[in-house]
Amino acid sequence: MTSPHWGDGTRSVHAGLPDAVPGQPFLPGPVFAAPYHLDPSRGPSAARDGYGRPDNPTRRLLETAIGELEGGDCLVFASGQAAITGLLLTVLRPGDTVALPADGYFSVRAFATDTLEQLGVRVVLVPTAGPYPSFDGVRLVLLETPANPGLDVADVRVVAAAARAAGALVAVDNTTATPLGQRPLDLGADVVVASGTKALTGHSDLLLGYLATRDAGLRDAATTWRNATGGVPGAFDCWLAHRSLATVDLRLARQSANAEALVALLAGRADVTGLRWPGWPEDPAYPVASAQMRRIPGVLSFDLGDADRVARFLDASRLVAAATSFGGVHTTADRRAQWGDDTAPGFVRFSCGIEDSADLVADVASALDTAG
Repeated sequence: MTSPHWGDGTRSVHAGLPDAVPGQPFLPGPVFAAPYHLDPSRGPSAARDGYGRPDNPTRRLLETAIGELEGGDCLVFASGQAAITGLLLTVLRPGDTVALPADGYFSVRAFATDTLEQLGVRVVLVPTAGPYPSFDGVRLVLLETPANPGLDVADVRVVAAAARAAGALVAVDNTTATPLGQRPLDLGADVVVASGTKALTGHSDLLLGYLATRDAGLRDAATTWRNATGGVPGAFDCWLAHRSLATVDLRLARQSANAEALVALLAGRADVTGLRWPGWPEDPAYPVASAQMRRIPGVLSFDLGDADRVARFLDASRLVAAATSFGGVHTTADRRAQWGDDTAPGFVRFSCGIEDSADLVADVASALDTAG
């Protein structure tokens, strides 16, 4: 178990590792199994692992690791969407009301409209930066902070206190920040949910989601839901994710430094508008983000005017790949309107990778000049 007094890099490297045994690796290889040997007399009660859907030691090691970083008990899911929909369907019942971010991940709002409302759940959409309505009668408040893709920030302590006073549960989508950026459970949230596909694992080679909580009842209910619906990640993806956690501190540091360098470039260009990055002192989210977050992620957003100019910019760049995820080691940019987000045609979500800052800044400047 990692020490809470260790720094981010130390905790990331050692999170979830088993005790040292001479002749054994630091991180054991993935266990590939659907069935396991059972005791002929006692059956599954004799050992921890009985069948691969609910039981896998590689998955448990990853859950221990993420749980140590988030500060709660963790369950991993096959994707971030599996984790967040699993939480919603575990907690909500017909007649309940849920408050969701109006400017957060669009797939969650689509799920609310297509599924939750059809099941009799009332959905209220609230801007991440507020103003917030009364939470009286609300069963669950979901925050996404920083919000994806607009990057507004919610004051988790303030919202959690108001929600709890009204009897509501509070969940925070921690995908963009990661547990090294903020620990929502320490800020008053009941549960954290996130996509581990993004910056947490960072190598763009797996899908993963997770839920973390200190509420044993909620953890048990979510475990029952996951086991019944089967949305578990495979052993190899869990092993890849755990391996990748060792470098998350280093990756986030470079990504954040690259974002800061790019903001300095973009803020001085008249052909770039709507620049957002919560670590920029001129950003409207900066006062809350600088007080609440331990580090700012390497994701920024801006507007290049129209879809054609975004395409010209991406064609001209040698280091920025057109891709829809974020938080990876490669710098990527994504025109969000093409996926159905309610954004302007030229709105770009830009995810800084771990390239050298000087190279990335020079490449972006040249590509913008070429795009016209």
